Amino acid sequence: MATKTLEGTARTLVGSGKGILAADESHATIGRRFEPLGIANTEENRRQYRQMLFTTKSIGDFISGVILFDETIRQAADGRRPFVDVLRDQGIIPGIKVDRGTKPLAGTSGEPVTEGLDGLRERLAEYKQLGARFAKWRAVITIDGDRTPTPLGLEINASALARYAALCQEAELVPIVEPEVLMDGAHSIERCFEVTAATLHTVFDALWDHKVLLEGMLLKPGMVVSGAASPGQAPVEAVAEATVRCLRRTVPAAVPGIVFLSGGQSDELATAHLNAMNRLSEPSPWPLSFSFARALQTAPLAAWGGDATRVDDAQRAFLHRARCNSAARAGAYSAELERSGR
Repeated sequence: MATKTLEGTARTLVGSGKGILAADESHATIGRRFEPLGIANTEENRRQYRQMLFTTKSIGDFISGVILFDETIRQAADGRRPFVDVLRDQGIIPGIKVDRGTKPLAGTSGEPVTEGLDGLRERLAEYKQLGARFAKWRAVITIDGDRTPTPLGLEINASALARYAALCQEAELVPIVEPEVLMDGAHSIERCFEVTAATLHTVFDALWDHKVLLEGMLLKPGMVVSGAASPGQAPVEAVAEATVRCLRRTVPAAVPGIVFLSGGQSDELATAHLNAMNRLSEPSPWPLSFSFARALQTAPLAAWGGDATRVDDAQRAFLHRARCNSAARAGAYSAELERSGR
């Protein structure tokens, strides 16, 4: 294990003012985002869309890394320059999603478990050869009243995350560990806090058991929020306080950084939550950054709409969202900054 390499890459990914773009949507997921805009879900349209994002001028000022999908890491821009090199030209570190989605966990009432450990050692070696320097694995934790998650569901997903992380570090790739507690449901912010804390306790126990180098990984959690269908949505400041309090109770200070997922929040709300966390009076033990997909891509995707003549508009929208989230890392996001991009 190249300890210094892992630690250096992890620290670079959470460098000051920067965060990660999650551009690792599967074909089915990106198809669901293309469909309302009338964009055909073809390989060429997917390539053109990712090219628009990756070639945005100065995006490297705000984005430290990009998580790619298997198809995307093998693609190239119009001039046949591989996407991994296009990203490096901007000072951006290429990464790769390596899980293979979820299936119902046997012995439960349908709790999801993430698959993809079979053959992972060999796939990681190939992705490193293709230019990846970090990887991501997403576990999905559902809240259904007091029924789920079950201890079995938490333990199985934590074990898979830990095994993945250990294999990544063996391959000299930084693992991003993503235990996502879904927003789906009518649960309260207090119930989300309880489940998130239990999830993170279980995950870090498993990481310890698998001898994962904490200094050479990043954590990608969701924020502690009310369920999407809850009649009482917690205000921004309450979300910020609860999220950081939960992390302080569960995440070792040795972890180099936290890169939040947006988890279905609107782009502006996700940015506001990140900003409020970075404005709390007591400093956090780790940098609080972002690894957003929809919260960075919704605006540029709508501006592009599959039309090559609108690439400039889409890139301006993307750069604006990246700039807003960069400001949120310093607690400097404001309504004025938000309006400046319109």
